[in-house]
Amino acid sequence: MKNALRATVAAVAVTMLVPLLAAGADAVVPPTGPDGGAAGAAWTATQDDPQQYPNINIQWDVPITMSDGTVLKGNVYRPADASGRPVDTPTPTIVNLTPYTKLVSNLADHAQSIPGLSDALIEFFRRIDMSGTPLSGVTDLTKAFGGGELRNFTVDRQLIKSGYSQVVVDVRGTGFSQGVWDMLRGREQQDTLEVIDWASRQPWSNGRVGMNGISYSGINQVQVAQKRPPALQAIFPVVPGSDLVNDVLAPGGGFGFNFIPLWLTAVNGLKLIPDLASVLNGQLDTTWLADRARDPLTFMDVLLNVYTTARIEDLDPRAKELLTDGSGPRQDWLGDPSGIRTPTFVTGGWHDLFTYSESKIYNEIPLPPGQKQLLMGNTYHLNSGNEYGKPGLPPRLDVLQRAWFDRWLKDIDNGIEQYGPITLRQQGGGWITTDSFAASTAANPGQAVHRRMYLSAAASGTANSRYDGSLDATGTGEPARLTVAPGLTSLCSNDAAQGSAGVLSVIDGCAKDSRVEELNGLTFTSAPVGEPTTISGRIAVRLNTVQDAADGYWVVTVNDVAPDGQSSVLSSGQLMASLRAIDEANSSKSANGDYTDPRPYTSLEQRQPTVPGEVTTLDIALPATEAILQPGHRLRVDVYAGNFPKGLPILPMLIDTGLRPQHLELDPGRPSFVNIPVSGDPGW
Repeated sequence: MKNALRATVAAVAVTMLVPLLAAGADAVVPPTGPDGGAAGAAWTATQDDPQQYPNINIQWDVPITMSDGTVLKGNVYRPADASGRPVDTPTPTIVNLTPYTKLVSNLADHAQSIPGLSDALIEFFRRIDMSGTPLSGVTDLTKAFGGGELRNFTVDRQLIKSGYSQVVVDVRGTGFSQGVWDMLRGREQQDTLEVIDWASRQPWSNGRVGMNGISYSGINQVQVAQKRPPALQAIFPVVPGSDLVNDVLAPGGGFGFNFIPLWLTAVNGLKLIPDLASVLNGQLDTTWLADRARDPLTFMDVLLNVYTTARIEDLDPRAKELLTDGSGPRQDWLGDPSGIRTPTFVTGGWHDLFTYSESKIYNEIPLPPGQKQLLMGNTYHLNSGNEYGKPGLPPRLDVLQRAWFDRWLKDIDNGIEQYGPITLRQQGGGWITTDSFAASTAANPGQAVHRRMYLSAAASGTANSRYDGSLDATGTGEPARLTVAPGLTSLCSNDAAQGSAGVLSVIDGCAKDSRVEELNGLTFTSAPVGEPTTISGRIAVRLNTVQDAADGYWVVTVNDVAPDGQSSVLSSGQLMASLRAIDEANSSKSANGDYTDPRPYTSLEQRQPTVPGEVTTLDIALPATEAILQPGHRLRVDVYAGNFPKGLPILPMLIDTGLRPQHLELDPGRPSFVNIPVSGDPGW
């Protein structure tokens, strides 16, 4: 009897467990940690394993006619059978609009198309290891090539073979496309909407569109997602910006000197390369040729104008528009991520050109965490994804991109929406995941608590600088006036590396150590922390300054100082004294009432020349960061009177500074301080 009962119970148990086990075998394992755990490994296998289709069909230079008659040219990549014939099944479509011409994409794509060459190149770059040498930054750059960055920038053949089409289009006025380059402004944004609509209506498309790409192509994604085209269902922008004037053109009023001229030269040079195939066939597009003749060097004349015109009233009207808050071109360049309803995965870096905007884009998108994601590395513009693919490190960028598109364009339940939602590389530490970052305000405090650390004239004994001061929590130091003058030590700095998009980051002694730059700066250093102390969020610095001229140019960095003296920049900001007016509606404050993000207007209409000899208070915004000060490390604020070559004021403002020394007024009754978001017990 008992044996029969046991047999019956066992049979019932098996009957109940079998479907549960079967369901469990297909259930998605939630991702864990920065590497995603088992889910991350599954995403990598999905991307790297043999794909559904064996080949790719390419249609070169497909004409796409815009509403104003301008013809853009795009390459269309489709999954194909072994013979190269494109498949009949409509697929989701990935759109990438680029100003760097499809030729660049073609070269990188051909490297992928040669069997074994792509893997060989990735392995070659992986083997370049200069860690521990003065040029270890070279390794940071080469590792990015194997981290999926190239596939996001150009064409991801694995993605296409898995059942996606991809369209790579030269933006208006670049590459083989007709028209005049509009540089991320209104007409180009309208073009993007029309390209998305065109792609969604092609017979090879199932109507579901995603977008990918790096830098310019990332900005383009954020801009168009704000307009909510119905077919756009997912974007994966890498190093995008949103507030382009305060990001890179003229942050704080200091024109982006070492990036902007080189970048404009590169794009304008590439756009003049003709379609050689059409030339050889005697079918050169005469409209394309006329458009290039009409505007061969877009915006280069504006750049020349701002550095050769002595008076603001004599500036080119186009230059005035870009430096006037509320103007049409300026509004085109000022994004509004709060309008985005498209699932968005943002990848950025603490020393990226657009680091000011990247966490703000994430925070302002009104989607639930998971449908929006943020990944921030300790990287510059060119080396995103340089830490990847190992236990504890995030998956490669192409792996994350594939998982993102599979989830939102193919409805594959792969768990990517449970990743992160915020994945950060702590400067001074490792990778972490969190639910909130840089969103703290007086009404919404986060885990890190903003507190003042005051700039004091008391010597710290830790820096070889123009003046070695202290950083303390009391603000009771003696009054002092400290002088700092413009100089050229900023040529060897983290800001120079950042402003070069990371090219100069290969020189460790400049990019990773500020001691050369500090020779011409004012330094203010705290006591060492007694336990791990996290700096997490936005930072603002208040300086009480005195100018000897009608303007001044102030630069501040917040640094982690190691026991051996190495001084590593965590975040940096800059401001022209005459552009100190704060846009209160777009700024934020912490619970202590101090600014965390004092957004300047950076507008000629708001300009207020300083009165020589009088105290002028400046509030300077620094981009959000995530860092950990290890025991024995110190916090430091550096203050400089210039930032060449990253920033150089336009000529009228430069004349107003007179390149004269500037003074920092330290007074307990009117303190200068850094408002820093801290968690832990530093013992200060």
